[in-house]
Amino acid sequence: MHKVLVFLNELSDRDVDWLIETGEKRAIPSGTVLINEGTPVDTLYIMLDGTLVVSIAAMGVRELARLYSGEVVGEMSFVDARPPSATVKTMEDSLVLAIPRPLLAQKLQDDESFGSRFYKALAILLSHRLRGTVKQLGYSTDDHDEPPTTNGQQVTVTADDDTAIAVSRFEHFLKRLEVTL
Repeated sequence: MHKVLVFLNELSDRDVDWLIETGEKRAIPSGTVLINEGTPVDTLYIMLDGTLVVSIAAMGVRELARLYSGEVVGEMSFVDARPPSATVKTMEDSLVLAIPRPLLAQKLQDDESFGSRFYKALAILLSHRLRGTVKQLGYSTDDHDEPPTTNGQQVTVTADDDTAIAVSRFEHFLKRLEVTL
């Protein structure tokens, strides 16, 4: 969950409302390929519930990562318009918010303030993901550990940062989409 908190922390309440109103809540059955490596993606996904497994063809069926509630998926292809570098498959019945690329691209073009916040949120999200990958590979010299995990989902709420606002936004986000975890 930590990833979506980082993402939502950068957005305004109006931005979050726009994502909810524009996105489509989709139930995805277990075993479904959500994103296929090398196949263009026309949607940005926010994971609402369930578990996704990430793999790369060159590494066989080896699982590289698991993604849980609050993860943003398809963001790399959205940023650079290239086909995805990994396959993302549901490990269990899952629920996502699917935001169509054309509508998001139009919103980014029409609303520069939204675009600024959105791209900053993606940059921070991708930075966190890259740091995690570097650490996983054993190359990290960073002494700051990731937040503690509960059930595979990272959660940190402190009074001295804006995480509490992001938690509130995510709870509002889920409530508006009528999702109970």
